[in-house]
Amino acid sequence: MRLDKFLKVVRIFKRRSLATESAKMGFVSINGRIVKASYNVEVGDVIELSTDLFYKKIKVLNIPMEGHNIKSLEEYVQIIVDEHKRV
Repeated sequence: MRLDKFLKVVRIFKRRSLATESAKMGFVSINGRIVKASYNVEVGDVIELSTDLFYKKIKVLNIPMEGHNIKSLEEYVQIIVDEHKRV
């Protein structure tokens, strides 16, 4: 599944366009490497999101099936770090 779609489906971003824009701006890295929104997310990937407002680090545990609504976030990602930066 594409990175931008994955981040939207697991509710890290409310809209896919926000996930796409964050990747374009270089705020998203996977396994220590900055990636594009079209990156194919795989189980075991560690995704880092770093902006002026927050820093998140999550590990991909499972990939949601196309067309299915997820019921539990914990089934798909493990949140390692979730920090909000003070402005």
